[in-house]
Parts: sequence; structure tokens; C-alpha cells
Amino acid sequence: MFLSEFISYLSLEKNYSVHTIKAYENDIIEFSGFCLASYDVGDIDSVDYNMVRFWIVALSENKMNNRSINRKIASLKAYFKFLQKIEVTNINPLSNHKALKTAKNVEIPFSEVEMEHVLSQIEFKEDFEGKRDELLLHVFYVTGVRRAEVIALKIADVDFETMTIKVLGKRNKERIIPMLVETKVRFLEYLEWRKGLSVVIDDKIMFLTKSGNKMYETLVYRVIKRYFREVSSKVKTSPHILRHTFATHLLNKGADLNAVKELLGHSSLASTQVYTHNSIAELKKVHAKAHPRGKK
Repeated sequence: MFLSEFISYLSLEKNYSVHTIKAYENDIIEFSGFCLASYDVGDIDSVDYNMVRFWIVALSENKMNNRSINRKIASLKAYFKFLQKIEVTNINPLSNHKALKTAKNVEIPFSEVEMEHVLSQIEFKEDFEGKRDELLLHVFYVTGVRRAEVIALKIADVDFETMTIKVLGKRNKERIIPMLVETKVRFLEYLEWRKGLSVVIDDKIMFLTKSGNKMYETLVYRVIKRYFREVSSKVKTSPHILRHTFATHLLNKGADLNAVKELLGHSSLASTQVYTHNSIAELKKVHAKAHPRGKK
């Protein structure tokens, strides 16, 4: 099995997050165990689709939902594509597999009022962590970056002269995001507080813990939850909801869908269109209010 090579490929070439890579690894190990127990096959590099199909049945019988099953199968599909890439095999047994049907998850973004409250009315502490948290939330909302992208952001990626931020996204795809004047001010304030840390710090990475290390995923989630629970009753508060909020608010204000696609770093317009349902609701309100027959 070429699992270690696959893991290195996901990390170095695909630039996937640690969390995503671990999920892929666990899925492949789990399927390998199933093949060994059910078919006495210890090498999944040579399995056929029937084995995969029976694994899907077994997962379903164990009450796993279709969305989780699809994620596991996506891991296998990526692994076999990798084997084709390194010419270990010519056949991907999952090449014709169709994902199981799933119910659409409607994620509700934060409102403009909620965002204004967090970014303008909450009093962040006048210390390193307070300034870092304030900047972190601001960057998520005004740039729409992914969690992994903000964690990996380097000081050199922020250009104060051109007022832009360089982001390395999925599949090592680089994009440039405009920076607001307010964003620049908050970056500079944070960097001043950062200089005062009395620990050895990672001098390349932008967002650090108070011990001088790169921020980690759990801490990012914790920061978002800490501040938004004061202003929102939403159960789900995450970096992705802030990304969703960024896209929805831009579209609600009339931003071009293609422009939002570029800002988000999506490879296809279809990925961006999932954010338009909120914009359509906003358009309906504007249409009903502005149209001469809207009140009839």
C-alpha cells in the first residue's frame, strides 16, 4: 500500500489541512481493514468496485448517513487517482461511481447587524490576544478566506503598499485579495503588540498563539465561538460560516457573481452559486418594495 506516499502528496502538493489529511488517512485504513476482514485482501491497491460497494452497504447498515459515506468514498477515489498518477495502476475502480443522494444543508450566515456588533461594538482586550482575535475575525469577514488559508498566512503575504493579501488556496492555487484601509490599520496594530511577546516566535507566520507558535484549528474555532455567542443564537459558528457570510453580504449588495467566485478562490461558478439563495431572498424584498405593483 502506498499510503505514506499519498499522505505526503496531499500535504506537499495538494496543500490540504492536517485535519483533512488525517480524515483521508483514517478512511483508507478503515477500508483496508474491511477488505482484510471480509475478503482476506490485505492490499487495497488491487481491490475491485464490488468490494467498495459492499463497504458502502456495511456503512449504511451501521446507520452512517449518506454525506459521511460520500466523504469516505471521496477519500478512496482520491487515493486511486493518486495510484494512477504514479503509474501503479491503470484503473480506478471508482471512476464511474456516483455519489449517494444527500439532503441539502442550508447554512445561515451571520446578519450584517451581528457582524457590525462583533467588529465595532465588542470591546476586545488591549493585549496581544485581544488584538489578534479582533484582526482574525475581521480578516475572515472582509476577505472570505478559508480556515487553513488564514492559519497558513505569512507576514510577507500582506502587502501594505498595494493593499492586497496573497493567499495560497486549495491545489496550491494562489489568489490576490484586496485589503481595506481598516484591515491595514488592524494588521499594523496587531503586529506592534506581537513585537512585545516575551517568547521565541515564528517570525514568518502572521497569526500566532501567545506562546509564539502558529495558530491551530481548535483555537480558531474557539475564538469565533467566544465572540459570536455574545451576539448570535446560531448553533453553528465557524470559519466557514464567516466565509459564507462574506459571500452572501457581497452578493446582497450587488457584487458580480464571477467577482465573488474569484475572491473565494472557487474553481467553478457552481461552487459560488450555493451562496445565492440568501441573495435571492434579499432581491425579493427589494423587488416587492420598489416595484409599483409590489404593495398590491
